Amino acid sequence: MSRYCSILLYAAVIILTGLGLVMLMSTGMWATGQFKGSYHFLIRQSQMVGLGLVAAMFAAWFPVENLRKLAPYMYGVICLMLILCFVPGVGTGDILGSKRWIVIPLVGQFQPSEPAKLVTLICLATWFARWQTEVHTFWRGFVIPGIIVGIPTLLILVETDVGSALSLSLAVAAVLFCVGTRLIYLVPTALTAGGAVMFYLMNNANRWGRIEAWMNLEEHKLSQGMQQWRALLALGNGGPWGVGLGNGVEKFGTLTFAHIDFIFPVIGEELGLPFTLGVVLCYVLIGVGGCGIALQANTIFSRCVALGLTCLIVIPAIQNIAVTTALLPNDGLPLPFVSYGGTNLVFSLAAVGMLVGIHRRSQVRVPVEYPLTKQTRLAVKL
Repeated sequence: MSRYCSILLYAAVIILTGLGLVMLMSTGMWATGQFKGSYHFLIRQSQMVGLGLVAAMFAAWFPVENLRKLAPYMYGVICLMLILCFVPGVGTGDILGSKRWIVIPLVGQFQPSEPAKLVTLICLATWFARWQTEVHTFWRGFVIPGIIVGIPTLLILVETDVGSALSLSLAVAAVLFCVGTRLIYLVPTALTAGGAVMFYLMNNANRWGRIEAWMNLEEHKLSQGMQQWRALLALGNGGPWGVGLGNGVEKFGTLTFAHIDFIFPVIGEELGLPFTLGVVLCYVLIGVGGCGIALQANTIFSRCVALGLTCLIVIPAIQNIAVTTALLPNDGLPLPFVSYGGTNLVFSLAAVGMLVGIHRRSQVRVPVEYPLTKQTRLAVKL
């Protein structure tokens, strides 16, 4: 089974990416307030798929161990890019209550939190590879790794990108747990961080309004709960087998951002239960394949990177599906490989390339038995 981890990964990503392009053809032309031609979003996403495939091939070819030398420099660059989101003239300013984007010449709008999540996990893996014998200690096994992770996470959180900060935190927690950090440090920190986030949300009118709307969607179906309410209607309208590709009605303006954050309900409305369950199955396969690659890795650095990258793909998928089915409050995360969004797609494909590269370089040691000839038997005569 372990030999086929890359195949599982390839198959799931190809299916999800292809389905995303098909659904963008169906939903992109009806994107509310962003109409730029019938196939604008499909063409743009196809270009990003091409760029992402180049990034994935390079990431698979480039030895991941070489990133250990570059980790401090990459860490400084991503922290600077996250800070630039707040600089007038470089950052795009407040868009829908968040400051997540910067404008780069020849590239356009860019979301620094996407590469920041990858680099943060690479830096965390670099630290544990350096101090792998002290993972159980308080300072080198918990405090200093927490500082390494905390700076970019707080910057992402201040951008009001709570969903990305949460997914990064959960991925980091998984790595810390698996590498051997003591639970006596992790559990109180998680509880304290949860309380701090709750205090922040209660004092942020926009975020707390989303939570109140989520707790009673029917009452807020014409205000902040409208997206999730219309998403549930779309899933109900599709039934078991869907209404047919292109025949969905909720994408015609009532379900806002149907081509980005809420593309999953459109899949359910138009293609039905087999495709929504198929999407879930694809992410399960990505999780299984990624964890299998992590188990086969030769070094603690590669294992931490593989596990972290797998979590960075699977956790946002769980969050998005939970939000669109009203199991969690709305947090604005895209569905990896399926939703429209160039930065997310390119770096998600790059993460897959890194996983494949780690798998290719893993040496599965199979003991070889050599036939013995001319054996000499010695016995002690009592």
